[in-house]
Amino acid sequence: MHEAVQDYYGRQLQGSADLKTDACCDASAVPEWLKPLLARIHPEVLSRYYGCGLVCPPLLEGCRVLDLGCGSGRDVYALAQLVGPTGSVVGVDMTAEQLAVAEQHRDYHAEQFGFDNVRFLHGYIERLDELDLEPGGFDVIVSNCVVNLSTDKEAVLRGIHRLLKEGGEFYFSDVYADRRVPEALRTDPVLYGECLGGALYWNDFLNLARSSGFIDARLVEDRPLQITNPELLERCGNLRFFSASYRLFKLAQLESDCEDYGQAVVYRGTVPNSPHRFVLDKHHLIETGRVFPVCGNTWRMLADTRFAEHFDFIGDFATHYGLFEGCGGGLPFDRETRAETGAPCC
Repeated sequence: MHEAVQDYYGRQLQGSADLKTDACCDASAVPEWLKPLLARIHPEVLSRYYGCGLVCPPLLEGCRVLDLGCGSGRDVYALAQLVGPTGSVVGVDMTAEQLAVAEQHRDYHAEQFGFDNVRFLHGYIERLDELDLEPGGFDVIVSNCVVNLSTDKEAVLRGIHRLLKEGGEFYFSDVYADRRVPEALRTDPVLYGECLGGALYWNDFLNLARSSGFIDARLVEDRPLQITNPELLERCGNLRFFSASYRLFKLAQLESDCEDYGQAVVYRGTVPNSPHRFVLDKHHLIETGRVFPVCGNTWRMLADTRFAEHFDFIGDFATHYGLFEGCGGGLPFDRETRAETGAPCC
């Protein structure tokens, strides 16, 4: 499958227009603050973009960032501008033809930005321990529609957990299915190359993330994918695919459920490009200056990470009030006693 993917992305695809789905992001959906950064990236690099989401999380200045499956380097060169001259970005990819494009235009981008803070490595994202990468050495790891192409996703996630520092995050976009993809589709080279054959059933992904050390995966945004090739659409039948962005924090004290400790946060409005609200995930849009009740996990995602200085924190972990209301889960037992309901005993 490695060889099939390398052939598909290295030789068969000459640009994003050759894809048979609408996985690539619509340029009109790119936020305004990012457009000037993309405008400085070489046209050939942009034309070979095959991502399915936006993997530029906020507050990256000075960070060490790793991009898994960097391809021709579009996201690397965008991230390089966000981390600035005091930060650095490393791109890893297994396709030599894609890396050649990224390296070919490295001097061009150094001249555009006024600094050179990137490097590219040829390697496999399932075998990150074989590369010259420091354990615990990265603040943020990103990936754009690549984990689904891996033949060993557990190895990928465990490698990421090893490379992140405590409080670091894996922020990535990928393709997921609404059910487990049948074997016949998983082994089809074209469907695999189109990021469909290797897509995980979303609930399997959540379980895999937990077993790899990422206890509380947070969904940032999602959208349904359309298969634009009629033949592939027919073969997929009732399967539905989605592009989704998740953030996974490496925090040892996260709990399996959202527990309520009576805590709250107040966003100061100081994260660049987010003066009015801070979006942690799809369910946490935190308005500037407003007291926002949070569960213990959300508290730690803000207090024990690079976001801490941008919030005021109310409360502590001294008193536990049970599950945080509205975060899923619930008491599995009947709330009323048998005596109150008149139900017979055994």
